[in-house]
Amino acid sequence: MTTSPGDEYLSAARALIENVAAQRDSIHRAADWFAATIQAGRMVHVFGAGHSRILVEEMWPRYGSFPGFNPIVELSLTFHNLVVGANGQRQAMFLENVSGLAARILRNFALAPEDSALVISSSGGGVVAVEMAERFKASGMRVVAMVSRRHAEATPSRDARGLRISDFADLVLDTGAPAGDAMVHVPGLDTAVGPGSTVGGCLLVNAVKAEVAARLTAAGHPPTVLAGAAAVGPERSAALFEAAYDEHARRLARVLAGAGKDE
Repeated sequence: MTTSPGDEYLSAARALIENVAAQRDSIHRAADWFAATIQAGRMVHVFGAGHSRILVEEMWPRYGSFPGFNPIVELSLTFHNLVVGANGQRQAMFLENVSGLAARILRNFALAPEDSALVISSSGGGVVAVEMAERFKASGMRVVAMVSRRHAEATPSRDARGLRISDFADLVLDTGAPAGDAMVHVPGLDTAVGPGSTVGGCLLVNAVKAEVAARLTAAGHPPTVLAGAAAVGPERSAALFEAAYDEHARRLARVLAGAGKDE
């Protein structure tokens, strides 16, 4: 039976699952750090430019997720749907390599060593992502980098020093996507289609999230998880959403308090 391009993509996606499964120890270590941050009443800062935004929002807020994560999503770096014209893709791709922008973003937060961070970049070499990881690390917190290792190895860093987010990370997770990200080769088409970094990244994010939930629950502080009415009924679903959003606000207030005091 002839294998279709869709079959090829599904086969490659299965390989991504195996790649994530092989990182079990690293997933557990990241969960240890993130759970400790959340138990301390602080936040795990999650940043990604470009399409890495998808993984930031996969962590929080969505069904099956819980407070404790600070999703740092800059629209100027991630607002892609207009493609061209004002707020288009060209500008976003330019801005994600502007030195100094990370410092302006993080000027809004009072970072602390009790915090932790997850910085996501397939290539690991975008200037803003590198400088975000660098500043998180300089604040004394644990930093986890998520890259597509084969893609990163094949892609020059845009940082003037040649550095990558992994250079400031205590731990590196690999989405398993190939160089160039796309995984399917269509006969007669000289460019591959079907990217894999989002699939691998979502697997990693949710594996870590589940492990964090287990640690918080075992410590006697089960997280307030966003759950749909189809799973828990409309009244409890609404109550969980309100409680989770209130908790997020309280946590964020602590992270915002004192922002810029050292400048």
